[in-house]
Amino acid sequence: MRVGGGVMRDMNGSAALGQRRWRGLPAFLRGLLGVLLLLLLLMGGRPALAQTGGAADAEAQSDGVPLVVMNRRIYVFRASVFGLTAAQRARRAVERIDAQPARRLRGEIKIEPLTHDGETIYAIQLEGESLFALSQADLDVGGPPLPRVAEDVATRLRAALQARWEQGSRQRLLYGAAWTLAATVIMLAVLYALQAAGRFIDGRTLDLRISARARPLLDWRRVAVLVLARAVHWLKVGLMLVALYLWLAFVLTRFPYTEPWGRSLGDSLAAIITRVLTGIVHALPDLAMVALIFLVTHLTVRALNAMMNAARASGVRNAALQPDTIGATRRLSAIFIWLFGLVIAYPFLPGAQSDAFKGVSVFFGLLVTLGSSGVVSQVMGGFVLIYSRALRAGDWVQVGETEGRVMELGVLSTKLRTRQDVEVTMPNSIVVGSRIVNLSDTTDRKGLSLATKVTIGYDTPWRQVHAMLQMAAQRTEALHKTPAPVVRQLNLQDWYVEYELNAMMRYGAVKADVLTELHGHIQDVFNEFGVQIMSPNFVLQPAEPVLVPKENWHAAPAAAEDAPAARPARGPAKGS
Repeated sequence: MRVGGGVMRDMNGSAALGQRRWRGLPAFLRGLLGVLLLLLLLMGGRPALAQTGGAADAEAQSDGVPLVVMNRRIYVFRASVFGLTAAQRARRAVERIDAQPARRLRGEIKIEPLTHDGETIYAIQLEGESLFALSQADLDVGGPPLPRVAEDVATRLRAALQARWEQGSRQRLLYGAAWTLAATVIMLAVLYALQAAGRFIDGRTLDLRISARARPLLDWRRVAVLVLARAVHWLKVGLMLVALYLWLAFVLTRFPYTEPWGRSLGDSLAAIITRVLTGIVHALPDLAMVALIFLVTHLTVRALNAMMNAARASGVRNAALQPDTIGATRRLSAIFIWLFGLVIAYPFLPGAQSDAFKGVSVFFGLLVTLGSSGVVSQVMGGFVLIYSRALRAGDWVQVGETEGRVMELGVLSTKLRTRQDVEVTMPNSIVVGSRIVNLSDTTDRKGLSLATKVTIGYDTPWRQVHAMLQMAAQRTEALHKTPAPVVRQLNLQDWYVEYELNAMMRYGAVKADVLTELHGHIQDVFNEFGVQIMSPNFVLQPAEPVLVPKENWHAAPAAAEDAPAARPARGPAKGS
């Protein structure tokens, strides 16, 4: 229930004009004028001097019915006295206080003890007139005694009536308005200075921010510059909000009716600052322990890196310190060391035992549980590939049906570049689960194994075919002469022999280009010696056996040791 409310005036006639003028003002000025308008509404007319809840609600409230005068809580009625309920007592107190004329507001307040049903009751009187009574039944069990409560109530009521008297003083209102104007000017100057400082910092760091945005997305310098720029921006916004908060708290304390609100805002800010400073002081030992733990962890990681670099420089080799696995071992060890240090430092972090910290821990644990199974599978697959040494960056490999050069062996995926110059990204779990064929010479990384096949009829001497294939390999510049190319007879088919030429290609050469050159030389050599690269298929039994005469076993360019003199090749015609 609010008694003695202000008077509302109709402003509909100038609403449209006011809206146009209002929208033309800057945002912060609109907010400032809105706050000032609220203050004027609170101070205008006759404010609510005393208030309490409705009778129906009051009966249902277990905490009693409070009596509030000029925004100041005076007392809480809980019990029935003189046949009146708590709500009725509160309503009667409001009526009596509001009925007091201004000349009596600064009168003497007395506490008069009374006896009712064998109980001592204290009546609060103003200039001899009783306003309300205090009963022991209104107080909480274990609280202060009733006489002390009566003294406190009288003090609070005296201050509230004094505020009511000052609220009607024109001199006090002008005094408050002058302080409000001075505080507003200072606040606007502070806001302007903060805005100017923000523009100055933005102008001085513009080139730095432009260069940072040109860097890769995950570059630490880009991240650091952008984070600092946003931090400066939000620091400016925070300081502006603090200035507005202090201005509002100060202005509210300049007027009697809103003074409790201003004091509440000031006390809240002081409590927050006190709590933060106290928390910082209490957290200093724990922060020192956290810093010590992180320092020891950092030094341990540096010592590990130095040991790994020394092992690489000295050529030490074991299962975990191979040249191609030492980098992964170093990163993996550093991650585990930092995780171990974080686990040790966690109990010393400020607020680690709070419910908020526990909630965040549960949230991240849930994210890891639900979303990390696939990531962990890829990471473990990457480590399997690294430590199994199945492939390395630069190797030419065949993974399943994909063949190409390994461009990158990452933690989550492996990148291959095929002969069509197409980059293929394969998740590590798929690579581990596939058949991996490494065509590179992984022992000394000097070459890449290269193979090609031809099928020639039985009427061509196999020694001649071997020699021609080796000659074609010798003519190919990208193939190593040592070790010498090798020719193998893979299958003796029904009508022809399947030959395979194996050679070592120079490391770094393009396999498809080398095969193209080699196939061209094979065709040239076979044409030079009159041998057709065709695979015969017979429908009927030939009239004569398809054999190679012994005198042609070593036909050129085959070697002729322990054999009759080689004769010119006869270039047999292969029938089909």
